[in-house]
Amino acid sequence: MGTVSIVLFRPSGHVDHRLARRHVVNEVKRGRLAPADVCDAHPDLLRAARGVGQTSEVVCPICEDATVRYVTYAFGPRLPAHGKLVESEKELARLDRGAAELQAYTVEACPACGWNHLQRSFAVGRRAPRSVR
Repeated sequence: MGTVSIVLFRPSGHVDHRLARRHVVNEVKRGRLAPADVCDAHPDLLRAARGVGQTSEVVCPICEDATVRYVTYAFGPRLPAHGKLVESEKELARLDRGAAELQAYTVEACPACGWNHLQRSFAVGRRAPRSVR
């Protein structure tokens, strides 16, 4: 797997959550939030990060001991209620060509301390045509 392949997939209409991330990290650095309050990743997310998460060179902003990994999940019709773990850019591109309109979320997670934060959300798959008024 590439170093940042899923991260480079930039569909139209994506929402970037960097400002919210920066706010949370700043609150931890100022002592207003404890690291334990933000290092609470679900065990399944950490397992996905270790197993199929996309590697990065971004150092964890909380523990500063490891690099974060990116995990993408897709939700929508005909997918499991808990979402589909997207394991590669190729799989994400296949979902984007599909007939179903899906919502995808990329989460950064630190396998060392459990830090996790929604990095971005975006639509994949068939998009409804915009109506002209």
